[in-house]
Amino acid sequence: MTGTADPRPATERWSRVFVTRPAAEAGAWVDALRSRGWPARALPLIDIAEPQDSQTLNDLQKARAHWLEWNALMFVSPAAVHHFFAQAVPVSSMPEPGTRFWAPGPGTARVLAEVLEQHGVSSACIDAPPTDAAQFDSEHLWPVVASQMHAGNRLLVVRGASRATLADERNGLVGKGRDWLIERCQAQGASVNACVAYERHAPRWTPAQRAEAESGTAAGSLWLFSSSEALAHLSEALPQVDWSRATALCTHERIEASARAAGFAHIIGSRPALSDVLSTLESVRSHS
Repeated sequence: MTGTADPRPATERWSRVFVTRPAAEAGAWVDALRSRGWPARALPLIDIAEPQDSQTLNDLQKARAHWLEWNALMFVSPAAVHHFFAQAVPVSSMPEPGTRFWAPGPGTARVLAEVLEQHGVSSACIDAPPTDAAQFDSEHLWPVVASQMHAGNRLLVVRGASRATLADERNGLVGKGRDWLIERCQAQGASVNACVAYERHAPRWTPAQRAEAESGTAAGSLWLFSSSEALAHLSEALPQVDWSRATALCTHERIEASARAAGFAHIIGSRPALSDVLSTLESVRSHS
């Protein structure tokens, strides 16, 4: 990561730490942070829901019914795994040579292993970047899976889409990292398709949640961002807010750039796994 901590946060104990991950994931992060003494609170900036568009649902149901007919399936997030397999047709065993399951990081791989076990599929069928990879994304997944893609092979990308761009994304493969990987699969002769397993929405805040978000502009506020879209939702909800006194911890260089554009002056870079975020925070605290 290229982000570095401004000297001020290293000498100032944060009085509030905002976990912005979707609600289904935020609880575990809050619990882990609080167990280490951090004043964490959940304020999800992305709401996850089932697709509502009829064509999207039809395409998803077809993919769910034939999921073992693909040579490989790439799940872009834990939410993609949960929503795809919510109604997937179960199997009792894995045919040889077998479908492969790709995950861009350990969080998705862990959830994928749990779900596949319920369908009688071994976690040995999962491909992900090594745990010591510099980053968990498509670029670091590619060296692991490149040999699987050749003429005649078929890849299904299981992903989410925002309601605002669903019409454009329904049959597309939108996403900088995914596009990079997909282009390489296609260059090796593989066929790539996508299905939308869930929709992403901006959060609908209660008055109390809005007030809590507004309190996060003060010095001593730390925001944990694992998505540029989450940052965009925050900026849209509070368009005239000055974020220069708050700190953003970002788990990817692209997110760091979004944080700077939003007005965060104090930015910390971290690898994306929860253990990495905890280590980064402990490192900052040890120098305070």
